[in-house]
Amino acid sequence: MKNIKKLFFLILTLFSTQLFSQEVGQMERIVSPEISANNEVTFRIKAPGANSVKLSGNWMPNVPQSPNRQLVDLVKGEKGIWSVKIPALAPELYGYSFIIDSVSTLDPANLNVARDGMFRIESQLYIPGPASELYWAKEGPKGTIQQIWYESPTLQLTRRMIVYTPPGYNASKDNYPVMYLLHGGGGDEEAWPTLGVAPNILDNLINSGKAKPMIVVMTNGNPGQAAALTVTPPIKSNTQSPQGMASMMFEKSLVNDVIPYIEANFRVKKNKESRAVTGLSMGGLQTQNLSFENPNLFQYIGVMSMGFADLSRFGIKLDTSKRVNQILELKKAKPTLYWIAVGKDDFLYESVVKMRKDLDAQQFKYIYRESAGGHTWTNWRVYLSEFATMLFK
Repeated sequence: MKNIKKLFFLILTLFSTQLFSQEVGQMERIVSPEISANNEVTFRIKAPGANSVKLSGNWMPNVPQSPNRQLVDLVKGEKGIWSVKIPALAPELYGYSFIIDSVSTLDPANLNVARDGMFRIESQLYIPGPASELYWAKEGPKGTIQQIWYESPTLQLTRRMIVYTPPGYNASKDNYPVMYLLHGGGGDEEAWPTLGVAPNILDNLINSGKAKPMIVVMTNGNPGQAAALTVTPPIKSNTQSPQGMASMMFEKSLVNDVIPYIEANFRVKKNKESRAVTGLSMGGLQTQNLSFENPNLFQYIGVMSMGFADLSRFGIKLDTSKRVNQILELKKAKPTLYWIAVGKDDFLYESVVKMRKDLDAQQFKYIYRESAGGHTWTNWRVYLSEFATMLFK
């Protein structure tokens, strides 16, 4: 009986091993994307039943008179594997997807995926080099990311924000300055940590001594949301307004709810000289409003890809009657840094031109940063990398 049991166990083991080997053998490993030594990139996907496979990447120019990108055709090869090699890409963090018979899909061979707000999910492609070296985790101490749920009486919601504490925070007894980092329209509290790779940027800048250790607070700038839509369903709230007053409700919440929570629960320096605020697009508008309405709250202010724009097409009507007085009050508060950054091809570029004219008319001091490109994360990651180095010096 004992020998029969041993024989049965041996047969079962051999059968399981053979079955497992067959399953593994049937799983072809497709390498995509494959980056050559000179940064040419080969993309591959197995789609034996497809009639057409195209590549869409955010490095591609748009089709004239259309918001859509130009596309690159893949060629079908053996075993139904489609592929294409594209010319060398500059060092950067890119997003891309495949379009199989008119249906957009991720690259199944690439585990690096990011969600671009409410609009799309894309596979990510990192091209290493000097221009992108801050975007990837390097050797050295790392900061900590925390998902914080807090009460917002202003918005009548329990909300989520993401807080970065710098390397060494947990072992230290020091108090730290704080940067409040705001996302753009369509984004949420997950935008800067993922698409903006803010934790990697901050880790690398702090470890290299280029930026002061700081806490970074990444909030959800949509006042009708408790958190990202991947976490909670949409919530109907009395903060929704066709007149665009919802944005102002977020700003009141940041002042009345977020900052007090951070200063009560983290080791922070509780003074104007130790607070910075910056944001892109919608977050740039919120940054403007926060600094104008609270001129003595932030010493460092950064406005990315936003000026004095007419936003009525988005249902936002701004009261600009107090703008001159607001500029003068902020000027009187003497911020150490008021920084404006925009791309030459940004659709809000002219609004930044107007903003600068209005500031110049009141002899308000600021630093202006103009870059190539448009309203993109390619620019916003660079802006964060530069803005962070100028803080708390």
